[in-house]
Amino acid sequence: MKIKPFAFGLLSTLALTTGCEKFLDQPVLGQYEAGQFFTSDTNTILAVNAAYVPLSFRDGGSNTIWVLGDVASDDAVKGSNPGDQADFENVDNFSIAPINAAVEAQWKRDYDGIFKCNVVIDGLPESNTSVSAAVRQQAVGQAKFLRAYYYLELTSLYGDIPLRLKVETPEELQSPALPQAQIYTQIETDCQAAADALPLSWTGSDLGRATKGAALALLTKTYLYEKKWALAAQTAQAVGALGYKLTPVFADNFRAATKNNTEAIFSVQHTSGLSPGQGNNLNQWFAPRPQNGYGFFLPTQSLVDNFERTAAGIVDPRLDYTVGRAGQPLFGVPFDPTWTSTGYIAKKHLQPLTEIPTTIKGDGSLNYQAIRYADVLLMQAEAFNEAGNSTAALAALNQVRKRARESYLYDTALPGAGTVPAGLLPDITVTDQSQLRDLIRRERRSELALEFHRFFDLIRYGEAYARQALSDRANFNYARNQFYPIPQSERDTNKKLGK
Repeated sequence: MKIKPFAFGLLSTLALTTGCEKFLDQPVLGQYEAGQFFTSDTNTILAVNAAYVPLSFRDGGSNTIWVLGDVASDDAVKGSNPGDQADFENVDNFSIAPINAAVEAQWKRDYDGIFKCNVVIDGLPESNTSVSAAVRQQAVGQAKFLRAYYYLELTSLYGDIPLRLKVETPEELQSPALPQAQIYTQIETDCQAAADALPLSWTGSDLGRATKGAALALLTKTYLYEKKWALAAQTAQAVGALGYKLTPVFADNFRAATKNNTEAIFSVQHTSGLSPGQGNNLNQWFAPRPQNGYGFFLPTQSLVDNFERTAAGIVDPRLDYTVGRAGQPLFGVPFDPTWTSTGYIAKKHLQPLTEIPTTIKGDGSLNYQAIRYADVLLMQAEAFNEAGNSTAALAALNQVRKRARESYLYDTALPGAGTVPAGLLPDITVTDQSQLRDLIRRERRSELALEFHRFFDLIRYGEAYARQALSDRANFNYARNQFYPIPQSERDTNKKLGK
């Protein structure tokens, strides 16, 4: 069947580290039929670039995964003024209608990404000899990874959803939601195909594209969500065998100068000062209002209390890398408690004023670390523990704890740097499965705090855990709220979804 014309809006949203060429640097707008567009390696790469666009945080109000993934959890509240972004506040309060703006935005964003992936895959059959074999293989591999990424996000958010594996006609878009198990099966298939097709790494102007490690890490996460424990543990080990390493200093994952490092498996790239804009707008959404921020996304006391302390009161260094609080400077500026209604500011997505001044606050250069090696190690620990192998679980878990405490050896900005404080984050030795499960969950919460994963963890841990964690949210009901409603706009368009 002839593919109908499609529109490419290849906007520059992924960039490289300082000093590198831009990943996407020229917009290409227009209408093309697939047979007319996929006629060169250059056009093929442009089409692949378009499929990365929905990942970007150029506009913190339209990429709402931070709302659905963390504001809905026990780690953060919406913040800002009451009534400002009321639909985000409704997510916070679990008063979530199918017309909720955050629910609508993420659905459209992820399916837009899937469409762009399908354009690439449909346009590059093996019979297309206008594109070199190597570029075709890598383009299809990237598209399948990205399609899997978007589908895992969608099914984690909405549960049973339509599965679209090609560029569809309007009639074909009338499709029912399929069981989540079928969505997982397709994600597995795409991840495996991507892992076979993609290189171990990219360099120069291609830095930031999906790799074999990213595909295997996403496959690990999929297996974990499916409770395929043995496969999750095995695949996580395969990721580790590719050479990823934890950075010596935890905070280097969230600093512009060190953002593409040995721990970064898949990062959404941002660079400030480009046109079209490729900066990270979360820097403005999450910053306090006196710094020309909007004051959203405030950490909770519950999250702060999750971080361990020694008997002498020395806190896990990840707390102050993650959260701004009274008594600690916020990137060299005295912390003002009037900035926040919870007493805390989220730091992982913010930059110092010396890097991004108030005049360009919405154009930050931090990446979003979508998948990093610490996450894979904690998935490996969880999978091994659930499979009954606590010894293997401890090995992975303690790698994460070791790095956290040894930030004291490498970060000279920490008080008393050069020596790990006594009793700080000691290795875990518990082998009881239930007790170790709780410890792994606590570790995951501290390590990945405010990286937009927590709500998905709450839900997959089960009703008892989620209800306890969200006990202060009177409207939360596990059966109703484990998935967000399919947007009303989608039901109005796709009649096979019902009312």
